[in-house]
Order: sequence, then C-alpha cells, then structure tokens
Amino acid sequence: MDASEKTVSVKTLFADFTAITKARLAISVVFSSMAGYLLGVSDEYPFSWVTFMLLGIGGYCMVGASNVFNQIIEKDLDSLMDRTKNRPVPSGKISVKNAFYIGCALTIAGIAILYSINPKTAMFGAISIFLYTSIYTPLKTKTPLAVFVGAFPGAIPFMLGWVAATNNFGIEAGTLFMIQFFWQFPHFWAIGWFLYDDYKKAGFFMLPTRKKDKKTALYTILYTIWLILASLLPVTGLTGELKLSYVSAVVVLLVGVWMLVYAVKLYNKMDGPAARKLMLVSVSYISLLQVIYVLDKFIR
Repeated sequence: MDASEKTVSVKTLFADFTAITKARLAISVVFSSMAGYLLGVSDEYPFSWVTFMLLGIGGYCMVGASNVFNQIIEKDLDSLMDRTKNRPVPSGKISVKNAFYIGCALTIAGIAILYSINPKTAMFGAISIFLYTSIYTPLKTKTPLAVFVGAFPGAIPFMLGWVAATNNFGIEAGTLFMIQFFWQFPHFWAIGWFLYDDYKKAGFFMLPTRKKDKKTALYTILYTIWLILASLLPVTGLTGELKLSYVSAVVVLLVGVWMLVYAVKLYNKMDGPAARKLMLVSVSYISLLQVIYVLDKFIR
C-alpha cells in the first residue's frame, strides 16, 4: 500500500469512527460535561487540567459507546430511514461484530477513565449507557414514553461534570440534571415532528400523542416553560453552591423566552419547518445557557 492509499484508508477509518460514534452529538454532550465541571470547581475543589481532559475523553467514550450499541440494535430499522441508512452499520461499512468490539472497547475505556476521576462519575456514566441502550432504544418502537426514559441518560452529562469536580451528588448536581432533563422534551419532540415521516418508516413514534397535533405542540410549550423555570432556580439561592446573579438570570430568561417563542410558533404553524427551527433554537439554547452559567460563576 502506497502513501496515498494509506492516507485514504486512515481518512476512511476516521470518517467511519466519527459516524458510528456520532461525533457531533458526542462533542455536544462532552461540552455539557465540561461546563458542569467548571461550575463545580472552587477553592475546595480546584480546577485540574488532567481531570478536565479525562472527563472529555471518558465522556466521549461513553457517549460513543451508547451510539454504537444503539446502531447495532437498530441496524435493520436504520436501513429503512433516509437520514440513517448510510450509517456505518446499516450500510455495511462496519460489520455488527466489529461494531460490537468498538462499543465494548469504548465502554471499558470510558468507565476506566471516569473511574480514575472518581467512582461516582464512572457510576453515572455506566448508568447512562445502560439506560440508553437497554431501555430507551428498545422502547422507541413501542411507546412515546421512550422520550421520557431517554431524558434520564440525556440529562446526566451536565451534572456529571459537577460530580467529576466535587465527587458529590447533591442539590447542585440535581439542579443541573433537572435543567437538561426538561430540555430533552421540546428538543426531541421538535425532532420527532419534522422527521415524523422518516421515523414512521421504522415504526418510531416519538411524539407524546403519536401525532403531529395541537396537543403535542401544547406539551412542547409547557415543557419549555418548565425548562425556563428550572433554569432560573439557581437565582433563588435554594440550590446550594450553584448560584446565578440577577443580571445573568435576566439573560437566561430572555434566552428562554426566545426558545418559547419558537415553541409557540410550532403551535400556531403546525408544520415541519417550524419544528426544525425549534430544534435548532433548542440546541443553541442549551449551549448558551451553559456558557452563561459558567461566565456568571467566574465574573460574578
């Protein structure tokens, strides 16, 4: 094999690895964990570059493992949907056996790396893989309650960073968990709405009523409101060491209202483009929220 062929081979392997681990999703999850870590550091729990990097690498391994196992389980269903049929496992680029080896390697590496931070971090990481692959994934073809179940592993990363920094799960980590938990619903219902026809091919019904109706749109508005209220909770002083200044609370509220506007637009328009815009805004919302929280901590 000459140099050019080796380069192509390495690029192909990298492309397949990023695809099977869903790199963009994994990186966004790692971002949440790192934000949580920065919120947890203090004079009592000083910042450590080693821990920060271990959290990022271990977190990617855990998310990547969940995504690999998910694609193995849903291989036949993924092949039915336009957005997933070209993924490495359903397309045959990576065999089920090799994907399983990759998933196991990532799981072992992820748990070991997170355990080196502290046992609680490894425990929550392992719980997230179990819930995502063993409960959420099988439920997706059976009940819309799968979104509720999936919200638990989806909400772990933000609080995982706090646990990594402090080796403690208390009101602070619980609040971070609650924020990202409520965020899951409008985010995934928006995805389920604009990808409804594609999901239907595989028998996935992600919307709470199984239909693109007013009730689903109303639920999306209500959960967005719960999300906004949860995001403002630290300003009350009831969340221990997790605090938020009044100025930052106003900014968080404005960002929340921005997302709520798009949830209301979905209710009024009831179409795919409105759902897609809500999904994009929800992604921006959670990232902005985390940035605001971190900036507030270090500027306040």
